[in-house]
Amino acid sequence: MQLEIRNYYEVLLMEILSDEGLMDELPEDYLADLSCITLNQLPVRYIRHLVDTYFFEDYNELAQMKNEIQTALEKSRAFLKKRNIERMREHD
Repeated sequence: MQLEIRNYYEVLLMEILSDEGLMDELPEDYLADLSCITLNQLPVRYIRHLVDTYFFEDYNELAQMKNEIQTALEKSRAFLKKRNIERMREHD
């Protein structure tokens, strides 16, 4: 038996990355690292059906979740930028 469950934070993060145009601009490896680092900072909220989530969703709760994602995303980008700078210094 295979269950159809997903982490709602992951769904929202992918929507944000797409809305900001980052899915098309950034290399796939960087996006994967960015997504993992961001999601590791967030709680997990499992859902079965995305359509059910939209129906039962509270606007304030959704706004809070998106704010949490934006904060984690900014921290993740800063972390990766710092790591890339450090790597460049090591190679010089």
